[in-house]
Amino acid sequence: MNKSSFFIIGQHAVLEALKNPKRKVLNVFLTEESKKNIHRKSPNKNLLNDVKVYYKTKKELDKYSTKENLLHQGYVAEIEHLEKPTLKDFIKKKNNSTLVCLDGVTDPRNIGALIRSAVSFDIDGIIIKERNFPSESKLMYKAASGSIEYISIFEVSNINSTLKNLKDKNFWVYGFDGNGDKNFTDIKWEGNSILLFGSEGSGLHKHTSKYADFLVKIDINKNVESLNISNSAAIVFHHISFIKKKS
Repeated sequence: MNKSSFFIIGQHAVLEALKNPKRKVLNVFLTEESKKNIHRKSPNKNLLNDVKVYYKTKKELDKYSTKENLLHQGYVAEIEHLEKPTLKDFIKKKNNSTLVCLDGVTDPRNIGALIRSAVSFDIDGIIIKERNFPSESKLMYKAASGSIEYISIFEVSNINSTLKNLKDKNFWVYGFDGNGDKNFTDIKWEGNSILLFGSEGSGLHKHTSKYADFLVKIDINKNVESLNISNSAAIVFHHISFIKKKS
């Protein structure tokens, strides 16, 4: 394996990596059935062109997913990292942007599921502390179901200074907190927005929450303490997408 490469598994993760012209796919490991499925799904384009393909049995592919206890579905690929986008360049080119900022969220499955929802509902990008981003996690890629190929992920060294800088660039920061002052559906969602989510266990860090212009909440049944972060995010993303499409 190349020093800068890593493995991903699962049908959607591998297929979307192959479709992404910006993604370097070094090797693909397939069963005969998964190879046929790739051609069925993309009959007008040979996704396996210029890629080294190795045919394996399902049992042979198990070694790539046993440790994580994941289903490979007959698809494994060795890929390189995408070129990292820079937040500074991004905000110069975009107006009326909605970005997500993750404060202390580290679980690969939650991050992957959140990425999938973000792409589904047209979120413009995700900001995450670089040391918290599991950039080579098979679990994250599997949970993202290929969506990671379609969104900008900005890895930053310091969340607080990033939020401060974005506020100076006319972004409004909305921190999601169970004790927030307003229901998030009462916000108009106009202009540039940062959706700030904390970890499931401890929520937003106290110092980070000070950078929020508003603390908002999702109203849920009082018998339920909280929602999983990826579920919370999906609800919020869908609502904001709906509001923006109406305006």
